[in-house]
Amino acid sequence: MEDKFIIRGMEFRSRLWVGTGKYKDFEETRKAIEASGADVVTVAVRRTNITDRKSENLLDFIDPKKYKILPNTAGCYTVEDALRYSRLAREAGISDLIKLEVIGDEKTLFPDVIGLLEATEILAKEGFIVLPYTNDDPIMAKRLVDAGAAAVMPLAAPIGSGLGIRNPYNIKIILEQATVPIIVDAGVGTASDVAIAMELGCDAVLLNTAIAGAKDPIAMAHAMKYGVMAGRLAFKAGRIGKKLYATASSPFDGMI
Repeated sequence: MEDKFIIRGMEFRSRLWVGTGKYKDFEETRKAIEASGADVVTVAVRRTNITDRKSENLLDFIDPKKYKILPNTAGCYTVEDALRYSRLAREAGISDLIKLEVIGDEKTLFPDVIGLLEATEILAKEGFIVLPYTNDDPIMAKRLVDAGAAAVMPLAAPIGSGLGIRNPYNIKIILEQATVPIIVDAGVGTASDVAIAMELGCDAVLLNTAIAGAKDPIAMAHAMKYGVMAGRLAFKAGRIGKKLYATASSPFDGMI
């Protein structure tokens, strides 16, 4: 089945996007990303060296010719910081794409949605392709699109929690009203979680800790790849309806 994933004219091969944090070293990062089959890799501008090519650089291990580098503003707690690091990534020639985070609370890492909305509008006007990380709130998702977001990235659960999708009903509402791609971001823990996200109809899943924190990150990266593929195929195939009572696999009609 032809099943293209496109954001603002950019076509992506994989619906699994991955991060680069929490690995033991850059070599393990490289191997896990390769195993995942991802073609988009997100990098924290504030926490990872991607701008100084004179010292050890993540981009020495992740080829920008092979992967689309998606800068993110992880660790930014104010609109001003999020804008600063977005612009730094652009000035360094990394990308006009930005995964926008404005964090509101240090313990839960939930988004500051008011600040996020403000930053989205500013960056969209500056020509950035903004992918905001937000709560699973259908109203805020719609407002972010109205502010110029090219895609919306609602959380499944708190960052790094591994709890999976806690509120599939909100995600379904977001999907029903969506006019841009919806990418579940944060909180998934294993391959069944990403399969559920894709079965709901999400366009992609972005994750990091679920792979990097696994006992065997390379094996988990493979599992996530197949989980996304299986979930997407199931969504496209169309599942059967749920029923309270049994329906025979072999109907009695015509039996002797």
